[in-house]
Amino acid sequence: MKFVHRTAPLTVLLSTLALAGCLGSDDGGGTAADTGQLNFNGFSGLDFRTASQSGTTNVDGQFRYYPGETLSFRVGDLVLADGVPARPHVTLLEFFPDLRSALQTPTVDAEGLRTHTRTELNLLDNGPLMNMTRLLMSLDWTQGVQEDEGIEIRQRVIDQLNAALPLLDAPIDFNVPTTEFTAMGTTPSPANQLLARICFHPKGDELCESPPTPEQIQNAPERPENEEDWDPDVEYRQDLQAKRNRILEAIRTLDEIDNEDARTYLRRELKDITTTVSNGYYLDEDVASHPASDTGIKSVRVQRIGGDTALAEIEAISTRPEDVTIHAWSWQSAEVDYFVSGDSGGESELVMSFRPENTYRWVRKSLRVIIR
Repeated sequence: MKFVHRTAPLTVLLSTLALAGCLGSDDGGGTAADTGQLNFNGFSGLDFRTASQSGTTNVDGQFRYYPGETLSFRVGDLVLADGVPARPHVTLLEFFPDLRSALQTPTVDAEGLRTHTRTELNLLDNGPLMNMTRLLMSLDWTQGVQEDEGIEIRQRVIDQLNAALPLLDAPIDFNVPTTEFTAMGTTPSPANQLLARICFHPKGDELCESPPTPEQIQNAPERPENEEDWDPDVEYRQDLQAKRNRILEAIRTLDEIDNEDARTYLRRELKDITTTVSNGYYLDEDVASHPASDTGIKSVRVQRIGGDTALAEIEAISTRPEDVTIHAWSWQSAEVDYFVSGDSGGESELVMSFRPENTYRWVRKSLRVIIR
C-alpha cells in the first residue's frame, strides 16, 4: 500500500498560540482548553460562556471550551442561544434546539450513502434561523458579508445596541413569523427599531445625528438663486432637506438583507466547514492495483491528519460490484474490506462515507481499484 504523509499548516499552530489572552478567562485549573470556531469565515463580537470559559469571539469567530461543555452566545445584552454543544465547528443552525436535533438525522444520496449536506440545506428555510441570520448580518459593520468574509460586530455597535434594547416596544423574538420580524410601516418591528437606533459610522459623523425635522426644514430660509448671495454660515432649506435624506437613507432595515441573502451566507459557511472537516482525513491508498487472480481480502483505512481517526460510523459502496466487491467495514478500525471479483482490465471506485466522533457531519472519500 502507498502511504500518504500530510502535515497541518504552520498557520494553524500560530493562530492557536495567538489565542492566549484574547478570548477571555480560563478557569480550567491550568489544563489548556480546546478552541472552537463559530462559522468558518469569522464572526467577531459575540460574547460566549461555558461552565469554565467566557470571552468574546475574535475575528476568526473562535471560542474556548472543554469537551462536554455547552455554550451560550450573546451580542451585547441580546441573548442569541443557550445550551449549544461546544465543538470544534459551530454554526447558527445549532443555536436552535429543534435544528440541532434534526441535524443528527442524515439523508441518503443517489449513491445510497448517508450525507449531512442535504439535511443542512433542508433546514435553511427555518423562520427563526432566517430572522436571526438577517439581524446578525445587518449588525455587521459593512453589512455586505461578501464571499470569504465574516461578520464583524464592533464594540461601537454593541454599545448602541445595549442602549437601544430597553427603548424598544417589545423584546426581540426570533420565533415570530418573518413578516412580523421584519415589519416596517408606521409600527416597525422591534428588530427594525433596534437597527434604526444604531449608527454604523464613526462617532461624530453627520450621519449619526438626528435628522432635521420637517418643521426645521420648513422654517429655514430658501437658498438665494444667485450663488454669490449664499451665506456659508446659514443652513438653507435645501441643505437641511438634503441632510435629512442622507441621514434617513443611512438607517438600516432588515429589508436590505433578505432570506435569500441569509441562505447564501449560511450555505457558504456550511460548505466551507464541510470542506475543512473533510480535508482532515485521507485514505492510506489513493489507487490500488491487484491481479485478477488475487481474490484475497484487501483493506483500505481512513486516516486523520495529526490525530486518532476516531470514527462513529462508516459505510461504503463499490461503483462496479461485478469487478470489485465490498466485503465488510468497521468504524472501530476505520477500515473497509474488499476483494477483486472481476476480470483483468476491470476497475471500480470504492466510495466511503464516514462520520467522525463529536460531529454530525459525514466525510466522503474514494479509492480507485484497478484489476490487472
